[in-house]
Amino acid sequence: MFSIERWQEIFEGLYKNKLRTVLTGVSVASGIFILVILLGAGNGIQNGIQKQFEQDAVNRISIWPGVTQKEFNGLGIGREIQLRNSDYDMATTLLAEYIEYKSAIYSVWSGNIVFKKETGTYRVEGVHPDYQFIENASISKGRFINQADINHYEKSVIIGQKVATDLFKNGEEPLGQELNVSGMIYKVVGVFTDPGGEREESRVFIPISTAQRAYSAGDKIRSISFTLKKNSNFDKAVAESHEFTQKLETFLKARHTIAPDDEGALYINNSLEQAKNIYIITGGVKAFFWFVGICTIIAGVVGVGNIMLIIVKERTKEIGIRKALGASPLSIITMILQEAVFITVIAGFSGLIFGLLVWELVGPSVEADFFTHPEVDFNVAITTLIILIVAGAFAGFVPAYRAAKIRPIVALRGE
Repeated sequence: MFSIERWQEIFEGLYKNKLRTVLTGVSVASGIFILVILLGAGNGIQNGIQKQFEQDAVNRISIWPGVTQKEFNGLGIGREIQLRNSDYDMATTLLAEYIEYKSAIYSVWSGNIVFKKETGTYRVEGVHPDYQFIENASISKGRFINQADINHYEKSVIIGQKVATDLFKNGEEPLGQELNVSGMIYKVVGVFTDPGGEREESRVFIPISTAQRAYSAGDKIRSISFTLKKNSNFDKAVAESHEFTQKLETFLKARHTIAPDDEGALYINNSLEQAKNIYIITGGVKAFFWFVGICTIIAGVVGVGNIMLIIVKERTKEIGIRKALGASPLSIITMILQEAVFITVIAGFSGLIFGLLVWELVGPSVEADFFTHPEVDFNVAITTLIILIVAGAFAGFVPAYRAAKIRPIVALRGE
């Protein structure tokens, strides 16, 4: 039940010991403030990592050929492995049950591209139609490569937004224009954007069949990329991706006579496994931040507990008189707990608000490759408030229990 008299007693006691109250409140507020800052930083790290993974499909698996490092079946080391169209065709057929999107890639790192008087050097990639989804590319104008382009060796080109900005000045429309790409004329059929920004948008895509013919590559390919069918269970998705990479590696090593334990002949990048490892690390970092923050809060709570013990000692005679007049032990405990919770919650709430304001003001301007948008969400704020209430109750329990055990006659005799 609400009691004005009890609240008057609390405020009078706090006012009489202003310095002690302020110092105790500062210790609690600083603990909550540090917790909020650490949790916001943890979210900033997680957001930065998620942003990096947005550049490509999260469940992407890519494979590149390398150079053998071990002898096998009479073949020596130093043998360059070359992937071909048949490798891509057979792998996609063999592992079709796992695959969502697929593409072989024939890339040229420094393709010279000319439009009228404008020129630039960009990466040229010959790909299949699915590569749009593997790269998370969004078509802003026109279309992406289609199967007809592959079948008929069409000289169609899809350019990144950065390429379009560099080559087409004064608001010229890129679609339908002709570009000279490494000495051959291509027609622009699409413009794309990419979450990876300008670095990813400084590329152009052409049909892989056209790229192989234009650069006299025959049936050679540089790499193969896949995305796997989605699974709502993250652990199962990681297990399936691991199983897929094992089968793909086994198939290609057998096909190219590579030792099973030769790690230099083929390079496989599994973004899902990388994501799992990084999320484990970020989860550990956030857990550590929680630990440090909670320890800081505990230090403040211990201070509140000590202050309440001093208050109980100072009010021993008053408590004895209350009990002599019929006050129950529960009412004494409630009185002390109420004061402890009030100090803890007010001070902690001040630290919480200050921490949230810091991230609200500073957070939007903090931007780095693996750190972006540091913030503390509503659920964390509510959790922190619950921690404050529990901490306040914990801080006041021992002093309140001592106060409830005071015998009136002993209290009066002591005075």
